[in-house]
Amino acid sequence: MKKFTLMWLMFCATISAQSKVVLSSLFTDNMVLQQQTDVQMWGMASPGKEVVIRPSWSPKTYTVRTKATGEWRTTLRTPAAGGPYSICLSDGEELILRDILIGEVWFCAGQSNMEMPLMGRANQPIDEAVDMIVRAKPTRPIRICTIEQAGARLPQRNCRAQWMKNTSETVAKTSATAYFFADYLQQVLDIPVGIIISSWGGTSIQAWMKREVLEPFGIFNLKFLNDTTLIKKPKYKPCMLYNAMIAPAETFTIKGFLWYQGESNRKAPALYRKLQPLFVQMLREAWGQGELPFYYVQIAPFEYDGARLVGTALLREAQLQNLQEIPNSGMVVTMDVGDCGCIHPARKRKVGERLALLALSKSYGVNGFVPDTPVYQSMEVNNGKVYLTFDCGSEGLAPLGTTFPGFEMAGEDRIFYSATARIEKGTGRLEVSCEKVPVPVAVRYCFWNYEQGTLYSRYGIPVASFRTDTWEVKE
Repeated sequence: MKKFTLMWLMFCATISAQSKVVLSSLFTDNMVLQQQTDVQMWGMASPGKEVVIRPSWSPKTYTVRTKATGEWRTTLRTPAAGGPYSICLSDGEELILRDILIGEVWFCAGQSNMEMPLMGRANQPIDEAVDMIVRAKPTRPIRICTIEQAGARLPQRNCRAQWMKNTSETVAKTSATAYFFADYLQQVLDIPVGIIISSWGGTSIQAWMKREVLEPFGIFNLKFLNDTTLIKKPKYKPCMLYNAMIAPAETFTIKGFLWYQGESNRKAPALYRKLQPLFVQMLREAWGQGELPFYYVQIAPFEYDGARLVGTALLREAQLQNLQEIPNSGMVVTMDVGDCGCIHPARKRKVGERLALLALSKSYGVNGFVPDTPVYQSMEVNNGKVYLTFDCGSEGLAPLGTTFPGFEMAGEDRIFYSATARIEKGTGRLEVSCEKVPVPVAVRYCFWNYEQGTLYSRYGIPVASFRTDTWEVKE
């Protein structure tokens, strides 16, 4: 090993200086590269030059010739998780990237609940954040890359970003959801974890999608993408964030995606139902790594325009339905961590760790538990009571021996009344009854803007708000 390291240092030192390679801003000191795969690497150099790349983890030298534009792209084979390593690049003048770790890389995107940092915002603290900030050590193999917020009319090749070590200062400014995910994942896997964060509060899903995907809908005004007038608030425009904050990262080799967004689409749940699967397909095609895992967070309960209105329950329903449509996906339910008076729930640790549980089970093969939310399957009416079954087995729902708030029941008149629900011992079914509804037709659970969920799986995963009917809902 010492002989190999000496050879590598001699290689870097003997390259003559002529012109310097320029890399995408996603390739910096302190970065994490995905382990045991062919990782993409790209940049610029003098047109027609050969770029020589030598990673310190391998005796292999990679050579790629630049195009007439000066662009170049290649792949490097990475080893099992470890480090730190270095990469020496040159087309005459050397460039050395240092302190590189090999491990697991996740791309984390969304709006304000993904953006919300561990240090919180004014009057909006994050639970358990100070402990995480204080205990952060740069020697711990978690690395963070946050893409600077920006918008663009056309897809960009680069962005402002830099990989940072796990220091208290950096952790304080990092997405709480993404960091709690990385913290849990790194502890369990005991290998380096890198998170690339691309988020901006108040943004709709269409701001994160490319023009070619949105144009066929015919409902989005995309003419502004053709002119040059100043756009003062690019985050509210379709395609602008995809162009500036996703396109530059496309093909950076990752393990999967984390997504926390939907609040800004709450007034158009039917449209979100169509857009989200297309968004996921767009990401996977852009990265070119096949059916990459996509784990997302269902929006949390919040009062919005009224706690007992149902607008956001319909958006949560669309997200739940998309869980069945999007392959290789998983959804975190947040019914138990919402805050009626704050759209940014403080309990981000629960969210991040539930995302990590999905990844550990589905992407890393950790067994012994089920990370998925129980989903309603069927309804049976018997002697004025309703019996609901879920896809979690006869012993799946919990806790036994209690009644659950948040249930409603309606008859043929479609008028809902508060109902009593409990787990039927021995069958695991959910028994729901209401004296005011002798002939039940439909049941709903937490189907409002805000209600705190109390029904879980045996593994502590909350049940999402749901309804057994398909009636048209009007506020």
